[in-house]
Amino acid sequence: MNQQLVRFDTQALNQLNRALIGFDTMFDTFERRFATQIQNNYPPHNILKTGENQYEIQIAVTGFEKNEIAVTIESDVLTVKGEGAESVRHEQPEIVYLHRGLALRDFERGFTLAEHMKVLSAEIKNGILTIQIEREIPESAKPRVIDIVEIK
Repeated sequence: MNQQLVRFDTQALNQLNRALIGFDTMFDTFERRFATQIQNNYPPHNILKTGENQYEIQIAVTGFEKNEIAVTIESDVLTVKGEGAESVRHEQPEIVYLHRGLALRDFERGFTLAEHMKVLSAEIKNGILTIQIEREIPESAKPRVIDIVEIK
């Protein structure tokens, strides 16, 4: 199956932005997110919905130590960065790989979070980094029932 990212005509996009006031940043975020995601599938990862408001990101970080991985949040972007695993290859130059199936390269991967998302924890087990995320909707954003008063 041939999948390609189709870019919108600039004039058409400008007309659409004028029609949808305030949504221009959404289009920029959408384009930026997919431009980086399509080119880079490393490291492999899963995104799971584990409950009504609970999510989990699982990232394969085989070859990385805990101190070589950083998980940060800035604005609405969760960034996972791995640095240092590549140095393992250079420590033993006498080793010759007959087959190399495990990638040992540095990476940086960003995940755009929706509103009201809170990162609860991050842990590594069996070469998988698991990040727990929960949607915490504030009371002011939840639906509420308005009492109807009868006036006589």
